[in-house]
Amino acid sequence: MILKEPSPVLGVNGGRSFTSFNEGFFPRCCSLIFMRFSELSPQQGNIVAKFSLATTQEVVAGCDWYTDAHKIAGRIASMYGLHHAVVAAVIAALSPNNKWERNCQDAENIIAAYYHGTEDDALLVKVCTYKANKIKAIKCLAKGIGYDDLKTILNGPKVIEFFHCILGQPHRDVCIDGHAYSIWFGERLTLKKVPNIGKRLRERIKEDYITVTDWINEELNTSYEPSEIQAITWVCHRRIYGV
Repeated sequence: MILKEPSPVLGVNGGRSFTSFNEGFFPRCCSLIFMRFSELSPQQGNIVAKFSLATTQEVVAGCDWYTDAHKIAGRIASMYGLHHAVVAAVIAALSPNNKWERNCQDAENIIAAYYHGTEDDALLVKVCTYKANKIKAIKCLAKGIGYDDLKTILNGPKVIEFFHCILGQPHRDVCIDGHAYSIWFGERLTLKKVPNIGKRLRERIKEDYITVTDWINEELNTSYEPSEIQAITWVCHRRIYGV
């Protein structure tokens, strides 16, 4: 990678000072970063490289992504007298193959139908995901369901990771999907070309995202969460490849 000389324009993102580059942004201590870049594995370096291409807008959007999801879940929970975790689980259950805006709408529609009617009424709600996932979402609304029960119902690593990320700390989890894999792998892969992400590979990718987050925070004196680095690189990846 060829580094460009930073412009003298300084900005602040959530209390984080940085220097703008002609393409994307990188914080002021970039020389220290690239002196130590070789210490990272190639896959960890791929994550850092994508992070370095993120624009200010993408950094803000990435940092806000799960925070906004947390707020959406909280508002729905308040409206229907539910625990925050229950709504987060419903949203996560309905997320596969579903656009985010519709994901939230589907969750609220399912909850409203269940709250004002019965389980059968909720089953009649049309959603933009699989029927099995709608059934999971409805099961999450049953009385007496605890946190561990929610994870058992969700029963899928990516969905549980998404559930954790919506809830936020102290989970410090990372949602590993096909886009996160592509960023980690260092190439633009269609979802059909993404391999099956088994337990060992998933843990390795997740550990790399967490390691990169800790490394960035130490080098740049920032306080990103792993889910924020994943979201920032995902937003940047979407812009670069139009996905």
